[in-house]
Amino acid sequence: MRLIATAAFVLAGLVNLLPMAGVLGAERLQALYGMPFTDPDLLVLMRHRAVLFGIIGGLLLAAAFRARLRAIAATVGLASMLSFVVLALPLGAIGPELQRVFWADVFASAVLVIGVWASRQARGA
Repeated sequence: MRLIATAAFVLAGLVNLLPMAGVLGAERLQALYGMPFTDPDLLVLMRHRAVLFGIIGGLLLAAAFRARLRAIAATVGLASMLSFVVLALPLGAIGPELQRVFWADVFASAVLVIGVWASRQARGA
């Protein structure tokens, strides 16, 4: 169970680290989200968002190897991913790139829930 928990937190962490590539600029953000980011203010906000994903991903990766961080990491990770899932509904209202992000968040959330369950099983709770 410990291995399942560790793997789940690593996988969820990696999914959250992927958008961090947006820090590199408008071209990477456009590749990630399928839309141009030409407004300088929006570009700064989106690059900052990429940094925040890096922080969440880093926390989830740390929690993979430090069980005492798992509760807070899971809470932050799930709050981030599931809030996007709720905001992105209905799926028909968003483009294909954001639908890909939607499904990645659904997948990573499910993996993270499995990780929390496996972590609790390993502790005997």
